[in-house]
Amino acid sequence: MTAHLKLRLHISEPWDFARLTGLEEVFGWTVDHIHEEEQEPNEEWEVTLDESFEYHDRRIRRLLVSPRYVGEHLTRIFDAVVGFPVRVAHRQDGGWHYALTGMLSIRPEPEDDETEEKTD
Repeated sequence: MTAHLKLRLHISEPWDFARLTGLEEVFGWTVDHIHEEEQEPNEEWEVTLDESFEYHDRRIRRLLVSPRYVGEHLTRIFDAVVGFPVRVAHRQDGGWHYALTGMLSIRPEPEDDETEEKTD
């Protein structure tokens, strides 16, 4: 079974994204981070969102992320402390339309306080 990489994406542009969508961050997963050792890593990752959102009268369920700066590679996300700058595209008219930018990071696992043993 292929391991899903769980991601968090904070959209920084357009500046009013949070006002338009009601979301500060979006969460999802990808399998595009996996590649064979002899192959080059994927330059773009398709992210399937945990929950879709409405943006300019379109329901967004998947996003395409790629490095924001020339010469960077998405695999640097594994070394990033606070996130990795990305360009973000959504599907429009049969293709991908880059309209957003943001910071991509690996989603931390939620802390489960209920599983900790409680001692008195």
